[in-house]
Amino acid sequence: MLINKALQDKISIYRKQFEEGKPFKHVVIDNFFDPDVAQTLLQEFPLFDPQKAISETGTLGGKSVHENLGEISINYQILAEHLGSTAFLDCISQLTGIEKLINDETFYGGGTHENLNGQELDPHVDFNLDERRWYHRRLNVIIFLNKEWEESWGGCLELHSNPREPDENQITALLPLFNRCVIFETNEYSWHGFTKIQLPAEKQHLSRKSISIYLYTKERPEDELAPPHTTFYIHRPLPPHIQPGKVLTQEDYQEIKVLLKRRDDLIHFYQKKELENSSELENIKMQIKRYLALKHQNLWKLWHLWIKLKKSSFPLF
Repeated sequence: MLINKALQDKISIYRKQFEEGKPFKHVVIDNFFDPDVAQTLLQEFPLFDPQKAISETGTLGGKSVHENLGEISINYQILAEHLGSTAFLDCISQLTGIEKLINDETFYGGGTHENLNGQELDPHVDFNLDERRWYHRRLNVIIFLNKEWEESWGGCLELHSNPREPDENQITALLPLFNRCVIFETNEYSWHGFTKIQLPAEKQHLSRKSISIYLYTKERPEDELAPPHTTFYIHRPLPPHIQPGKVLTQEDYQEIKVLLKRRDDLIHFYQKKELENSSELENIKMQIKRYLALKHQNLWKLWHLWIKLKKSSFPLF
């Protein structure tokens, strides 16, 4: 087992913490991996790759995602194999009460995540189905690999009750500390993200490193079912210090511009997605029409052939 052996002795404690987690079910487990394993994974963490830092909207960002763990190093290959093992999946099932968990061996959307200074992640709920196999996404397992991190640097994982209502939204913030694992359920209200990374000048060589694992099941409770959807984002509200009557600074103005551009980019992304989906739907409709027309035409041909055969003296059977 790559997981710290001491974890097994606290399964019932972690299970209770998971069940009682607010604003939705989650648990925080420090020293998740065996210490030597965690240190090795940090040492062999892949370098930031701009080619793996293209955002969902198609622009170059400050987040590099390396999905194929097995190609990073032999130790990451061992990790990838372990994450699909019965021992690991049974352990997570015991921690969460969710049985028959399935690992995604392709680590789609997961793998190693590296976020540079200035990067942030708006509150969102994840896609709910792996449509390649029609599996239900049930859990996020995130292990952080940051030896140095302070709360004032931002980058804290935030769990939100409802970011659509900023005045009522309840937030649980978690520091991305080394070898800390956060496991949380994924459903239609598991809103999460992280605050903007703002490293001091002497620390900007650092980055926020983590390994993300998504676990699935073939079924899910009926009351949690929802139509298939992609990831839904809610942009952060204006910073608290921007209030009526306040004179805006140049920094305030730039921050508002960034927020507006991010909103507009996301609207454009969803509009483009809708056009692509509409085009695909029209293409399917045309294919169905052609098939039905061809089938109708072939039926008429068969009918006329049947009539000819009946009129002929050739025995039908």
